[in-house]
Amino acid sequence: MILSSYPVIDLHGFDRDYAVYKVNEFIDDNLRSKKYTIVIIHGIGEGILRKAVQEFLRKNKKVESFNVDVINSGSTVVKLKEI
Repeated sequence: MILSSYPVIDLHGFDRDYAVYKVNEFIDDNLRSKKYTIVIIHGIGEGILRKAVQEFLRKNKKVESFNVDVINSGSTVVKLKEI
């Protein structure tokens, strides 16, 4: 999968709450644009942003599935529900 062809949000430098807020906006924007696969760059570090974002994604009814990218563990690929 060539991730550069999908919309990307980079969360480096964000705190947990702001990162989740921006991811929620990003999801809504892409659904409006009918783009159903997105990439979230959260970085590797201690995993704080990854955990917060994935917890949010797990509970979000607009998300069909998500997985940490196989090549870059600092990003998560998200498949949104086509609604």
